[in-house]
Amino acid sequence: MIMLKFFRNLLVSVCFIGYFPIASGTLTSIFSAALYYYLIPPLSALGNLLLIGILLVASLIFVPIIKSAEKDLGHDSRKITIDELIGFCFAVMFLPHTLMVFIYALVLFRVFDIVKPTPINQLQQLPHGWGVLADDIAAGICSNIIIQILLMIFPQFF
Repeated sequence: MIMLKFFRNLLVSVCFIGYFPIASGTLTSIFSAALYYYLIPPLSALGNLLLIGILLVASLIFVPIIKSAEKDLGHDSRKITIDELIGFCFAVMFLPHTLMVFIYALVLFRVFDIVKPTPINQLQQLPHGWGVLADDIAAGICSNIIIQILLMIFPQFF
């Protein structure tokens, strides 16, 4: 049982980054950006659609794991940072695979995740671990939409 909790916490805290005492969400987002940038090659539209499917399946798997972790760590604990990893992936899908895009995506994603404008803040109220994931997925999607618009208007900045 102790080993199961250890591995559960390892997963939901993204290799225990969530246990860092300051800015654990931001650190996990930076880790996620680096991981995605260096390990996932630029994807075609079909590749991005496949990644969406993978992330949605991962979300289905993680919801009960998050719910279990919340019993020990507290509701939407700052130690639970897997939502940042999944949310950031949504922030950079269908975008050019450039360092500037990833920097803009990281900044916008963190702003949306921290400020949680409506309706993102309402998603946090979803039950059973869904709220933990849904607000970050929405923050990632909002970040992505803004970058898509900025790319059309100001391509020279990317």
